[in-house]
Amino acid sequence: MAMVLGGALFVAMPAVASADDAATLQGAEQVAYLDGLKRLYLTDNERQALLAHSNALLDTYALRAGYQVGQAQRQDLLYRISLGAAGELILREESRGAEGTAISVRNQRFSVFGIDPFIRYECPAGGVRCVLINPGDGSPLLTILRDHQGAAELAKALSFLIRNVQKG
Repeated sequence: MAMVLGGALFVAMPAVASADDAATLQGAEQVAYLDGLKRLYLTDNERQALLAHSNALLDTYALRAGYQVGQAQRQDLLYRISLGAAGELILREESRGAEGTAISVRNQRFSVFGIDPFIRYECPAGGVRCVLINPGDGSPLLTILRDHQGAAELAKALSFLIRNVQKG
């Protein structure tokens, strides 16, 4: 009986401690995430690891014409993110027609100062795409393949990247 009560107390105590130290755990979680990315991309620079991870996710979850079966104007949407001037990110969008003949490139610069770094995303149930939302003005920032887990991971990486660039 004493072992059962002791086990129950042991299980209950971390829940109380974690409720009190939510900010500490969030900070520890952030440090672990960034350290994992630095190890994965073999760098000591958080910003470079976040850029590499964001671009790898953009490649992995790119919306390709092959996924757009039954749509009239199928195209590949490819993105690449890079650093611009201080406090600025550059998003390169390349769209290619299904046959690869019609290619258009658009570069979008956006300042990260004064914006909420949290990136939201929407994945409509009836479509094949997810849209990540620009935190500055609420407009669509980029479009990827409909994958909730991939959109969540990309939103997380971009949010951390924006926070990092906001630091200067």
